[in-house]
Amino acid sequence: MSGPAGPLLLLVEDSAADARLVREALIENDMAVDLRVARDGHEALELLFGAGGGSASLTPDLILLDLNLPGVDGLHVLERLKADARLRQVPVVVLTTSAAARDVGAAYDLHANSYVVKPVDFFEFVDAMRSIQAFWLGLAQGPPPPARA
Repeated sequence: MSGPAGPLLLLVEDSAADARLVREALIENDMAVDLRVARDGHEALELLFGAGGGSASLTPDLILLDLNLPGVDGLHVLERLKADARLRQVPVVVLTTSAAARDVGAAYDLHANSYVVKPVDFFEFVDAMRSIQAFWLGLAQGPPPPARA
């Protein structure tokens, strides 16, 4: 959950250039977040569920998820997240290059919270990131933290 640098944001993105673009957009928008990057679906699942599916190690406040990932694709990651009682309430914004109706539909069928096609223009990308942050980490009320025994 939220850390000293602000909300915990997990970016699942295999493109180093796109990950750098997200970092630059966060800086450009003066967004104080604790950004973690998983370079593929397998790494994302390890971060979220622990190595080998054991104890959980990460519960982000927001997940930005690319669909086109090597190995374990974004739809599989989304399916695993939304099937897990601990993680299903974490908002997942699909942030991908695909505008294909089948991808949009599949993401929403698996309970993505929103679907954003990556803008190509840097300034449009910065604006998109500002909107995502303003809504999901500002305006929207997140679920309460789990009760502790």
